[in-house]
Amino acid sequence: MNFLGHIFLSGEKNELLLGNFIADHVKGKSQLEYSQGVIKGIQLHRAIDHFTDHHPMVVQGVRRLNGDFGHYGSVIIDMYYDHFLASLWEDYHRIPLERFSLFIYELLVPYLSIMPARTQHMFPYMVGNNWLAAYAKTEGLNRALNGMSNRTRFNSGMEGATAFLLENYEVFKKEFRIFMPDIIAYTDDWKRQHSILK
Repeated sequence: MNFLGHIFLSGEKNELLLGNFIADHVKGKSQLEYSQGVIKGIQLHRAIDHFTDHHPMVVQGVRRLNGDFGHYGSVIIDMYYDHFLASLWEDYHRIPLERFSLFIYELLVPYLSIMPARTQHMFPYMVGNNWLAAYAKTEGLNRALNGMSNRTRFNSGMEGATAFLLENYEVFKKEFRIFMPDIIAYTDDWKRQHSILK
């Protein structure tokens, strides 16, 4: 899962959501600078990543991608799954995606000063281009993948990943549909085990 997926799975606890959002930019013991709620969000993010990386549908999708995109397959599948979550949003959330996205940006703004430097740098671009809602259209997905391709040190081929998705759209969509109930159930169970209620 990418940004939208992690935010969606966080639920309604602000600090849990914040930790989940910044987790990729928090390294080693630097997590100890945060509150327990944020630390749990960082831990949730890593638990979601581990579950996702080992889920049969994701493994199958990455294997399909690896022939064309090498080890970037796992990055691309995260983006694909955010696209499907966004495009099928009404099946998973009661609040429309545009309204939800604006709510999340407003929720995160007060925490900007305590975010890692890389997250602080990225956040204005995220809000300005409305990344969360933009994933719903393949054009928005394509812009994001092109941007990631431009930032990689090596030739990733990610600029061709949207075309690959369109050629295999229904297969990836079916795998996503199977994956989603499993990750939702796993996340709910993780929260219960860590005494996190809605």
